Amino acid sequence: MTSQRRPLVAGNWKMNGLKSALSELAAMAQGYDAALHAKVDLLVCPPATLVAAAVQTALTGLAVGGQDCHAKASGANTGDISAEMLADAGALYVIVGHSERRTYHAETNAVVKAKAEAGLRAKLTTIVCVGETEAERKAGKTLEIVGRQIAGSLPDGASAANIVIAYEPVWAIGTGLTPTTADVAEVHNFIRTALTGRLGEGGVGVRILYGGSVKPSNAAELMAVENVDGALVGGASLTAMDFLGIAAAYK
Repeated sequence: MTSQRRPLVAGNWKMNGLKSALSELAAMAQGYDAALHAKVDLLVCPPATLVAAAVQTALTGLAVGGQDCHAKASGANTGDISAEMLADAGALYVIVGHSERRTYHAETNAVVKAKAEAGLRAKLTTIVCVGETEAERKAGKTLEIVGRQIAGSLPDGASAANIVIAYEPVWAIGTGLTPTTADVAEVHNFIRTALTGRLGEGGVGVRILYGGSVKPSNAAELMAVENVDGALVGGASLTAMDFLGIAAAYK
């Protein structure tokens, strides 16, 4: 991680969290003290039902984001949420292209790009997720897949100010499995090269997060890898102790 890239530790609560979970968010906000704030950005992406309440709870600089958005600003799209709606609720970020959306909702790179464009349109910092499946890794196609996802999912107008990339090996999400630090370094260095190829010198400033069974016990080792600028955390972001434990890797 270079000095020009401020680390980001982002929590994706997925389909977890009722109003009672705001107590954990409050504990996270309380634990995000001046010493930690000086070192790292913290973000929590709760379910959409909690975004507005989370914004009111996280008043210490802890950012709140959405987990997904529709490509359109409004319309007859029952059950969907636009990037503008998230911004109106106080969100500052949105995640697009998470592997679970790509897999279970058959989202293509083109769909992810359209959603990323929506995020930029609504002035949300947009986290674009990329990553390979176990079968793709075993076939030696990791860099090919990740490169194709970056090329097809990154919106025009992307910059270090509005885009974050999250690399999440699909086979490591929620499984307890993690790639070796050498594996992580290889992919993150490849992503950095792809970003500078696409954005020129501006690609140097784009933050690249690692996501895939990050927990307090392995955070320091993973966060020390070259071109790893933070983490996209799943299950461990549901409790303040674990989430702050991961962020403490930067203390």
